[in-house]
Amino acid sequence: MTEALLPLDIHALRYEVGGRRLFEGLGLAVRAGESVAVMGPSGSGKSTLLSVVLGLVRPDAGTVSVAGQDVARLRGRHLTEHRRKHIGMIFQFGELLPELTPVENVALPALLDGADRDRSYADSRELLDELGVPAHGTATGDLSGGERQRVAVARALIGRPSLLLADEPTGALDAEARDHVAGTLFAVPASRQCGLLVVTHDPSVADRADRVMHLEQGALAGAR
Repeated sequence: MTEALLPLDIHALRYEVGGRRLFEGLGLAVRAGESVAVMGPSGSGKSTLLSVVLGLVRPDAGTVSVAGQDVARLRGRHLTEHRRKHIGMIFQFGELLPELTPVENVALPALLDGADRDRSYADSRELLDELGVPAHGTATGDLSGGERQRVAVARALIGRPSLLLADEPTGALDAEARDHVAGTLFAVPASRQCGLLVVTHDPSVADRADRVMHLEQGALAGAR
């Protein structure tokens, strides 16, 4: 894969908020099939980094290329379309609709994007089966925490993204569910040939990544 088509390629990122320099010269590349975990103390900017990659926060300088397109230069529907096509997002608490079944939750983004209903539901059932979650028979809100997070992983994958982002995806889970979800999540890059960027405070989760980076004084330093 050429550099222009990397799932994520950040160069010389600078961002200041409230008079505080959060990022200074930050750089990061995530390749297809690779997982990268970012750790750092509270307030260091880990979640803000994900917001920059999503195009929700505009950097003061630098480039943030997702699948070859600098998201910092996109606006409006162009940003929304690029994000829908190339980025899947997993939140700490799933951000699912509890009254819907798992298959309805997973299919929803594709349906909102105008995809064929039958194809969307078939793809959703396939993903849920792959991740070991029942597609029907219960509301998502009645599932265990670990099952809900696996539904969230499936929903993030429904659009076949180039880049998968996860913000503390196991932070609300017990140890057993954490290990199950982390195992599922870190198997995704190899099986789907996408990039994975995970923000976590948990060393046992970060250790599953191909690379672990620490956000320190506005830049990323590699542990391995």
